[in-house]
Amino acid sequence: MQKEINNAIQVIKDGGLVLYPTDTVWGIGCDATNEEAVKKIYELKQREDSKALICLVADDRMLKKYVKKIPEVALNIIDISEKPTTIIYDEAQNLAPNLIADDGSIAIRIPDDEFCYQLTRKLNTAIVSTSANISGQPTPKSFKEISQEVIKGVDYVVNLHREKICNKPSSIIKLSNSGIVRVIRT
Repeated sequence: MQKEINNAIQVIKDGGLVLYPTDTVWGIGCDATNEEAVKKIYELKQREDSKALICLVADDRMLKKYVKKIPEVALNIIDISEKPTTIIYDEAQNLAPNLIADDGSIAIRIPDDEFCYQLTRKLNTAIVSTSANISGQPTPKSFKEISQEVIKGVDYVVNLHREKICNKPSSIIKLSNSGIVRVIRT
């Protein structure tokens, strides 16, 4: 696993795209602070850049780098959630401008996955995590369902967990600083 982490880190640091297994589905990722790399993901997915993407961070400490104010309930949700949960926070900061939604929010998940944890921790930056499909096409449930267009469109394909079958993407909850909680996807 260490070799795969090191290879992915080098590609990400160079502004490239990686195809990698997450705690949910296979993802396309890059440095979430690199505007040009984020632009490459939108182009590969043929997705409008007005549709925000999810980021992964290693832990609470890293989360604080990218969100001005973390609602107290967010840490409770992260701790008690039994399935992968992405939280949309108000007031994103220190991320590529084209990654942040028009309202200033950002979707971030702390994955329960050793590869993703080690990758984000050693890279010491948030990474984009968007499903490995062209916009509008079904989310692949396994590596073998990922289209050749996506595989050829990235700079590195992580050679781990290719046999893993993924259930579904994460739940998404929007937590506003005003205290409003909205479930976006269960």
